[in-house]
Amino acid sequence: MYRYDEFDHGFVKARTEEFRDQVERRVAGQLNEDQFRPLRLMNGLYLQLHAYMLRVAIPYGTLSATQMRRLAHIARTYDRGYGHFTTRQNIQFNWPRLKDVPAILDELAGVEMHAIQTSGNCIRNVTTDAFAGAAADEVIDPRPVAEIIRQWSSVHPEFTYLPRKFKIAITGAPNDRAAVKFHDIGLMASANAQGEIGWAVHVGGGMGRTPMIGKLINGFVPHADLLAYLESILRVYNRYGRRDNKYKARVKILVHEEGLDAIRDQVEAEFEAARGGVLTLPQTELDRIAAYFVPPEFAEVATEFDLEVERRRDPAFARFVENNSFPHRQPGYASVTVSLKPVGGAPGDASAEQMDVLADLAKKYSFGELRVSHEQNIVLPHVAISDLRDLHAGLVAAGLATGNIGSITDMIACPGLDYCALANARSIPVAQELSRRFADPARQKQIGPLKIKISGCINACGHHHVGHIGILGVEKKGTELYQITIGGDATEQASIGTILGPGLSAEQVPGAVETLVDTYLLARASPEESFIAAHRRLGDAPFKEALYGSR
Repeated sequence: MYRYDEFDHGFVKARTEEFRDQVERRVAGQLNEDQFRPLRLMNGLYLQLHAYMLRVAIPYGTLSATQMRRLAHIARTYDRGYGHFTTRQNIQFNWPRLKDVPAILDELAGVEMHAIQTSGNCIRNVTTDAFAGAAADEVIDPRPVAEIIRQWSSVHPEFTYLPRKFKIAITGAPNDRAAVKFHDIGLMASANAQGEIGWAVHVGGGMGRTPMIGKLINGFVPHADLLAYLESILRVYNRYGRRDNKYKARVKILVHEEGLDAIRDQVEAEFEAARGGVLTLPQTELDRIAAYFVPPEFAEVATEFDLEVERRRDPAFARFVENNSFPHRQPGYASVTVSLKPVGGAPGDASAEQMDVLADLAKKYSFGELRVSHEQNIVLPHVAISDLRDLHAGLVAAGLATGNIGSITDMIACPGLDYCALANARSIPVAQELSRRFADPARQKQIGPLKIKISGCINACGHHHVGHIGILGVEKKGTELYQITIGGDATEQASIGTILGPGLSAEQVPGAVETLVDTYLLARASPEESFIAAHRRLGDAPFKEALYGSR
């Protein structure tokens, strides 16, 4: 796990002191809100519907137990006792007082954390696979590259004021668990015939009011040349991205309007000039950063532990292992996802007490390491299979043992109109009602993998465009309504869901989802055919007919 060097410490301390002065001037009335707004956004502070919200960066989703414990302390001391983990692998505190924010930033700096570039028209927090460095299917651990990108992009003088916010996602596995095709730049690792590592670069993906799947601009950028290639893309975007219309300012619009070939030609010209220069990554630097991410010293497998016997003894434990554990590259180990989606809960929320428990369990069972997934859960990446029983017991005691990862109740949802000033409709109550409707574990198993994603507005913070079933909150004549989309997919088989028909009331949404699920169960070719596979075979028609009839 990366540790700050002297530059990092000095940089974060200076930024914290600078913002302390800005807050003091705002509180004293020396700055008005319009003057303060760009200053606070540079430090991750938003003004939401009811209060300020502070978004804290968790680079590539990796946290230490010490850092998680500090987040719990901040939630307890400066907020209302909880935090909200986001789809950008960050955490948000929804109720800090403005005068306390500099103190919070001090607390964060004490454990090598900050809120820089979590907002504003800059390169945002780089996200990656939550199983990075542990997954059995991985070509390369992408976190060292993500860290290099973080260092390169932090307050980059040329890219501090981009036409719009810019998001990068990276995965080191052929199975995309980071939604790379729905980012401004998405990177997927591969190896060529000589065993050399390179990166397939997708550009122009995104959600929001104009969802687009990223286009492959280069199939294999050599490892050492990656920064030069990324900088070439950013320079072209910074030069030509529209600044006259915020809704058309994203790189996806530039790629769409100019065409991929035209953009590629300009990027390649920039790349040719930059290649072999100061942005070329020397092997010594790659090795230096990679040394921070060496795997832990795994213990020998405990041969006396029989997982199957333990599963037969306890159906809840068996369900937890089946749904919440993921294959590890090290024999005798697993990665474990802790669901932040209990029945009736707000997706992504964790109390201070739960964060403390997660920190304790990570220290005891996962070498002190945790990850935040882009699906708003927490991952313990390195758990001995012989420790799964005890880990489960600890999670049960904390109310964190919901065995629903990948199921219909493992939903993504934005904060919606309960918190966000941009939202048109509430997201959390819809998610809560759906989790109650489909709470029965036997029914979840019958349905199989199904991803529901809910957004309270067209900005798509809940990723509804890529939900197998997506739910979008809209406002019509002062009434909250919800459009239902179907067929989205954020994996390497990327697709954007289509709207099935007119908006429904909040009360109608659970029944509508039930209708779609029942239609799938009746129409699937076999119990093994997933919802998304059935939709690809059948198309929208049977689902639309079931939901809306002939109208």
